[in-house]
Amino acid sequence: MNEFERVVAAVDERITPETAERERLAEVAALVTERAETAIDALPVDADVVQVGSTARGTWLAGDRDIDLFVRFPPALPRDDLEAYGLEVGRAAVPEGREEYAEHPYIKGVVEGFDVDCVPCYRVPTAPDIQSAVDRTPFHNAYLIERLDAALAREVRLAKAFLKGIGAYGSDLRTEGFSGYLTELLVVESGSFRGLLDAAADWHPPVDLDPEDHGTREHDDPLVVVDPTDPTRNVAAVCSATNVARLTHYARRFLAAPDESFFDPHDPDPLDEAAVREHVERRGTRPVAVRFDPPDVVEDQLYPQLAKSLTGVVGALDRNGFDVLRADAWAVPDDTPETAGDATWRDAVLFCECEVVERPHVERHDGPPVHVGEHATGFYDAYADDGESYGPFVDGGRYVVERERPHRTARGLLESALFEVSLGVQVERALREGYDVLVGEECVTLADAFGEQLARYFDPRP
Repeated sequence: MNEFERVVAAVDERITPETAERERLAEVAALVTERAETAIDALPVDADVVQVGSTARGTWLAGDRDIDLFVRFPPALPRDDLEAYGLEVGRAAVPEGREEYAEHPYIKGVVEGFDVDCVPCYRVPTAPDIQSAVDRTPFHNAYLIERLDAALAREVRLAKAFLKGIGAYGSDLRTEGFSGYLTELLVVESGSFRGLLDAAADWHPPVDLDPEDHGTREHDDPLVVVDPTDPTRNVAAVCSATNVARLTHYARRFLAAPDESFFDPHDPDPLDEAAVREHVERRGTRPVAVRFDPPDVVEDQLYPQLAKSLTGVVGALDRNGFDVLRADAWAVPDDTPETAGDATWRDAVLFCECEVVERPHVERHDGPPVHVGEHATGFYDAYADDGESYGPFVDGGRYVVERERPHRTARGLLESALFEVSLGVQVERALREGYDVLVGEECVTLADAFGEQLARYFDPRP
């Protein structure tokens, strides 16, 4: 047995669910399915229940306790009825569950220690005929069940564990990584975990894969995996360029020197105020932060809006000469007992590490070359008599003025002109309720809520 095989065998032993865990999951899945079918029998429509996801396909990792039930209704059923009947079945299957909302409402809860989702969808004839996004899922499930055997399921588990270990697993809009379905398709396509690593180590984006050779649309993404059940869809659309590159990086490193540590997520200890201060002093930078109470929206709505808002803030800081070195945005869920599971947040921050936070009172503004005639004359006349600018004067063949800088400090910019930049709609509403601008030493107070995020920020990994 070579080192690769030795490491993989050791990892496989700890990530494969034991027989008792499999049997217990099957019992609970049968229980909630029976409850759902009993509730369906009382409805005035024909519907059925199908278990989907990794636990249906035998590709889940030990300790994962998710059961996904999809309740399929006739395509002609009005959307309002689908939602009402779906919630009725869901509440019967998961009596202690709560209502969640994706494209339409569904029931989520815990049954005998297992997390159960009960999701209504339409029983459409093919995936391209979907009436809601979740209608595809049963087709994904059927496609993979036909192609996965016990040996290949083992390879999928290894791939999922590896992606989790390197921080690239998860299709939520915060992670922008590899979904379970995408991971399984990649393993099926490459034939094994080793095959996936060999391929990924040599990826040169854009990477295009079409398992069924039936794609009908061009995609502008770093990784394209055409959905085998829908020729128009890229399964990897959410996967960021960063995570595609991350898989390539770690695939190369693991193949060169296999080690179990690649399968262990990087979970740094949170930084305290003293540690944040030490990092900032050593780097000689000037952190700037906008701290606020985030909007009460689900994660997949919040993080794209945080990203958009951060881009707007970074752009404004850069345009005004504060030279952002690096930036990130974070939110902390409110997991106190009375709010747990309600998708609420207790704190958010747009964090920017600037090279400077103060600039001179004046800035240079280059005009056109003197020889361009009317355009040059217009520039000269605009500033000649304003009484505020230095110049216009000629420097290197063009007109130049030195004019008053609109924002001399990063704090002043963010306190007076934050709403002039592009922000996420709901983030902007939250900011209008109030926010704090922290500069320099003040930013160490972020450690109370964002110690883990700051630890990752100051110890960046590929």
